[in-house]
Amino acid sequence: MTVTGNIILNHQQIQHKTRRIAYQILESNVNEEEIIIAGIADNGFVFSQKIKTELEKITDATITLCEVVIDKLNPLNPIRTSLEITDYINKPLVLVDDVLNSGTTLIYGVKHFLDVPLKNFKTAVLVNRNHKKYPIKADFKGISLSTSIQEHIDVVFAEEDTAYLI
Repeated sequence: MTVTGNIILNHQQIQHKTRRIAYQILESNVNEEEIIIAGIADNGFVFSQKIKTELEKITDATITLCEVVIDKLNPLNPIRTSLEITDYINKPLVLVDDVLNSGTTLIYGVKHFLDVPLKNFKTAVLVNRNHKKYPIKADFKGISLSTSIQEHIDVVFAEEDTAYLI
């Protein structure tokens, strides 16, 4: 896939941001035996896999991945997860997405997990654009950008991960 636009994060910068987020997640869950990393499909899940890889380098805690599938065109449709609800009850959970723009996707993801008693609940994004329509924030973020609403952020996770502003 060819993307034209300004590169805002290159592969090395994304790796650095991912590692820093992993350390922040560990610091907020330092005494936990298991941490659930729930990534919103598609790019949020890819980013959550990268976070899991970094976490496994720095902790002996079990890092469990969960894919969260949200119909982004109709977010009121039921949300599906790759884990059963009983798999994350009373455990710390971090909901991950690649870009926080209006907050719509993240808020519907949060809504799903509010129906489950969790030990603690945090959010992580690679890019925070600050165009929130909902009162949601990222607890862990790689970079915050002031962009116009017409601009678009495209994160390409491939051999050479990059984030583009187009």
